[in-house]
Amino acid sequence: MAEQTEKAYLKQPKVFLCSKKSGKGKRPGKGGNRFWKSVGLGFKTPKEAIEAGTCHSAKMNRTIIVRRNYLHFIKKYQRYEKRHSNIPAHVSPAFRVKEGDHVIIGQCRPLSKTVRFNVLKVIPAGSSSGAKKAFSGI
Repeated sequence: MAEQTEKAYLKQPKVFLCSKKSGKGKRPGKGGNRFWKSVGLGFKTPKEAIEAGTCHSAKMNRTIIVRRNYLHFIKKYQRYEKRHSNIPAHVSPAFRVKEGDHVIIGQCRPLSKTVRFNVLKVIPAGSSSGAKKAFSGI
């Protein structure tokens, strides 16, 4: 392929996933099968995103609000500013989620007007590293 000089993506070669040559012996990568992420435990891989955040509110029925903190860079001042986004996520009744718990969410089909994420894993608030934390950064 040619060297990239433009600020646009070049056309990438297509991968035929249903070829008869692709056996179990071939590794993903050069000439082999295309690799895709396996979430495990029978989960179908989310099409878009697997994200993490903190449970901000658990007041709704089977739905929580996940707060994601991030830093936004302002080029003019060469500084960062704190920002956050609230993402509603569906919680299976099998999970016990409280405010402050760290959760991992995966994108799925629209479940309601606002809910597009599903909780995959819950990490309780006290069991992050075992040591007492004085400051919880971003």
